[in-house]
Amino acid sequence: MKGSTLAALLGLTMVFSSLFTMVAMDSERSVLGQTLSTFLDKVGLTSPAPSAPNIGNRVAPSEAESLKKIYEVYGMIQQNYLEEVDPQKLVDGAINGMINSLEDPYSVYMDPKSAEQFTESIHSSFQGIGAEVTMEGGKVTIVSPFKGSPAEKAGLRPHDQVISVNGESLEGLDLYEAVLKIRGPKGSEAKLEVIRPGLRDALTVIVVRDEIPLETVYSETIKKNGKTFGKIEVTQFSMNTGTRFKEELEKFEKEKVDGLIIDLRGNPGGLLNVVVDMGHLLVPNKGVILQVEDTSGTREVMKSKLDGKKPYPITVLIDKGSASASEILAGALKENGYKIVGQTSFGKGTVQNSMELEDKSQVKMTIAKWLTPSGGWINKTGVEPTVAIEQPKYFFAAPISLEEGNLKYDQNGEAIHNLQMILEGLGFPAGRTDGYFDEKTVTAVKAFQKLNELPMTGEVDEKTAAMLQEQLVKKIKDPANDLQLQAAIQVLDKEAKK
Repeated sequence: MKGSTLAALLGLTMVFSSLFTMVAMDSERSVLGQTLSTFLDKVGLTSPAPSAPNIGNRVAPSEAESLKKIYEVYGMIQQNYLEEVDPQKLVDGAINGMINSLEDPYSVYMDPKSAEQFTESIHSSFQGIGAEVTMEGGKVTIVSPFKGSPAEKAGLRPHDQVISVNGESLEGLDLYEAVLKIRGPKGSEAKLEVIRPGLRDALTVIVVRDEIPLETVYSETIKKNGKTFGKIEVTQFSMNTGTRFKEELEKFEKEKVDGLIIDLRGNPGGLLNVVVDMGHLLVPNKGVILQVEDTSGTREVMKSKLDGKKPYPITVLIDKGSASASEILAGALKENGYKIVGQTSFGKGTVQNSMELEDKSQVKMTIAKWLTPSGGWINKTGVEPTVAIEQPKYFFAAPISLEEGNLKYDQNGEAIHNLQMILEGLGFPAGRTDGYFDEKTVTAVKAFQKLNELPMTGEVDEKTAAMLQEQLVKKIKDPANDLQLQAAIQVLDKEAKK
C-alpha cells in the first residue's frame, strides 16, 4: 500500500510495537548536504528553494523558507555538538517533533520497521498483550483489549492508564516508545502498573504475552420465547472483517432469524472502507451511513446501497471500549431508527490516513472528521445508547494480586476493595466494599473456601485467589449474567413479528 492510497484508518492507533530501527545514513559531516537532502525528501521539499514546495501542495513559499531553520539547527548540531549524533536520529526527531506539536494522539510517525509491522498487523497477527492503546494527557491509555487476548484475560479495561512496564516508567515516552516496552515475545510477562479511573491506588496487572490472531467476526444463535436471534460480534474492522460479516449475515438470513444483535462492545475501530461496506448491508432505504468533513469544510456523504429495510429488527451493543468505526456503525443505525443498548461509547470522531515516504516510513495523520448521518460530531462525547444498561460491578474487577503477600484480616486498600467486589459478585457478600478486611470479610472468604473444598483459613492465598478468579471468569462468560446482552434480547423479543 503506497502513499495516500493506503486506506483511511480509524482507531487502529497501536496494535504493534514500535521498534526504532535507525535507517543507515552516511554520518560523515562532510556529506551534510546529502543528509539534508534526505531530510528534505522526507518532509516533502525537494530543495531549500522557496519555489519548490511539495508538502501536499499546501506549503506556501514563506513556509518553505521558514523550514530553512531546520537546516540551520541541524548543521549547528552536526558541526558543534560535543558528541557525534546519528543523522537519522536527528531527522526522526525533527519529524516526531512536528507530529507531536499537533497534540493529536492519533497522528504519529512510524519508521520503516514500525510501518511494516503496522501494515502486517492489519492483515494477519502479531505478538503482544492484545490491546488497542492511545495517548491521552501524556498517559498510555487502553482503548480496548481485544476479544480473548491476554490483556482481556488479565482484566485490563477501557480507559486504564499504563504508567510502567516491568518496573520501567513510561513517563515522558511517546506512544511508540511506550508500546515497545509493552510488547514482547510470546510467553514473556509484562508486569503493568495501571491507574484505573475511580480507584484510589494503582493496580498491578501481570499479562503473559501471546500470539494475537486477527479473527474479528464471531457468531452464535440465541433462542428466546420460541424465537431465534442471530448475534454477530465484531471485535475490530480489519481487512477481511467485511467479508466475514457478510458471510455470517447471509447465513442468518437463510435461516430466517427473527432478529439480529450486532455486538460492537470493546471494538476499537479499524478501516473506514470496511465499516462503510458493512453499512451498505444494514442502513435502510439507501440512507446516509456517515459524512466525512475535510480541512476545508467540504463534506462527502456516504450512503447505503440497501433498498428498503431488513425484514427483522436489529439492535447494537456498545460500551466504553467501542470506538471510531464502531461508533460510525452504531451512530448510523441509531439515526436510522434501530435501538442501541449498553453504555456511551469512547468518542473518537476523526479519520486518519497513512502516507508512505520514500524509505517506507509512514506518517499516520488525522485528515478529516467524520459525522453521523444528521451531521453530529461525537468526538470526545461518544454515541449514547437508546437503552442504557450498566454491567454488574464484578465485571470490572481486577485480577487478584498477591504481590505483597496473602490478603488477610485487618488489611486495608484497593486490593481488599477488589476482593470484596469479587466475593459479592460470586454470592459471598462481605457486607462492605470499602477496602477494609474485617471479620465479615474473613467469614465470606471462609464460606467460599468451604464450598470449593479449600482450607478454611479466612486468608486469600494463591489457591484461593486462583479459584476466585476462575469462578469470576466463568460467571462473567455466562450470557445470563450479561445484562446488556439480555436487554438487547428483550428489545428484539418485543420487536420481532412472532
